[in-house]
Amino acid sequence: MQKPKLVEKKYLITFILVTSLFALWGFANDITNPMVAAFQTLMELTAFKASMVQFAFYGGYATMAIPAALFIRKFSYKSGVMLGLALYATGAFLFIPAAYMQSFFFFCMSLYILTFGLAFLETTANPFILSLGDKATSTQRLNLAQAFNPMGSLCGMAVASFVVLPQLISDRRDAAGQTFFATLSEAEKAGIRVHDLAIIRNPYVAIGLVVVVMFIVFALAKMPKTESEEKKSVGLKHTTRETLSNLWHNTIYREGVLAQMFYVAAQIMTWTFIIQYADNLGINKATAQRYNIIAMVMFLSSRFIATFLMRYVNTRVLLAAFAVGAALCSIGAIVIVGMPGLYSLMGISFFMSLMFPTIYGIALENVDSLDTSLGAAFLVMAIVGGAIMPPLQGMIIDFKTVFGHPAVNVSFVLPLICFIIIFIYGLRSYRLGKTQTDK
Repeated sequence: MQKPKLVEKKYLITFILVTSLFALWGFANDITNPMVAAFQTLMELTAFKASMVQFAFYGGYATMAIPAALFIRKFSYKSGVMLGLALYATGAFLFIPAAYMQSFFFFCMSLYILTFGLAFLETTANPFILSLGDKATSTQRLNLAQAFNPMGSLCGMAVASFVVLPQLISDRRDAAGQTFFATLSEAEKAGIRVHDLAIIRNPYVAIGLVVVVMFIVFALAKMPKTESEEKKSVGLKHTTRETLSNLWHNTIYREGVLAQMFYVAAQIMTWTFIIQYADNLGINKATAQRYNIIAMVMFLSSRFIATFLMRYVNTRVLLAAFAVGAALCSIGAIVIVGMPGLYSLMGISFFMSLMFPTIYGIALENVDSLDTSLGAAFLVMAIVGGAIMPPLQGMIIDFKTVFGHPAVNVSFVLPLICFIIIFIYGLRSYRLGKTQTDK
């Protein structure tokens, strides 16, 4: 029997357009991660307070995922995309008054609104990609689309590393590798803040303009009707209560939401605090961000490798195997002090590559198409893990040392726990899937 195509010709243009959205939110994610360390120095914050950037960023997902799903259920995927792009651009342009007011709270609020848009885009784009073809290839198709997310992430990291961080006066260091910003007078600090906040503002304004162009493209584009939209057009629908009941009684889905929350937490902690990890080794922020870029290249390469392997290896087994690899690298980052520990930390990215789309695809595999938009919302809402866990890691880092070991190393116990949970989900979903097939 002939294998179903990954993307049918009639869906190709739509697939390309929707896939471009993955790069857009990848850029926002990964230009924001290094800003935690930048704000920590510039606004003279603790690691815990600076991590409120991530709390605001990923808190926006938690706030808007369910409203986004309800909006999509009432209207369409295309409407969800357009509203998401509008909110994304609004949040990006709010960086202009935030920089003028020099308010950390205003920056956090701007990110919060920006991620309202990202919540709409992710709640829309992921299930939309799953629907563009045969169900048997849905997880592989989502992994292919998600491969363009790290491309956007790489662009965000590159802008942070080569454009933003090197121009920050607040991060200039003496011969011993120590920053001197804290030793300056208040008048000198004020002048530097004006300069540095303008540097931080500019890429967000630029991406806001790109998003406006994408809004126009989607407004003019024709989108095919998905299976759920066709069912609605003939009067078939589930009430919200029925959908919630169906999702709750689907064990693989329910546990998938939990696994996704821990995965996103692990991803954000790994990519956010690599700069603090490198800083503990005397490496400045701009150079540290380059190590993050190498990690992202590993992540991107591995995603294409994983997409290929899925043709021959069960996706659930592959998820469990990659979780083991990520856990071992986490142990290396915890135990080893020095550059080998940093290399272990970078290695985590290779094994994280398939986790988000694979957990997403597994969780939604046996969800009715009428329940997909709300099911997708809870999986996007699980991104709240990226808001909850980084502040906890920041609190550990603020201790400086734990039992004589660098606290930044010890803090990676939290991602280790996350990967153990993902490993358990991979095994459980494989066993549950086999049981359902046997029946």
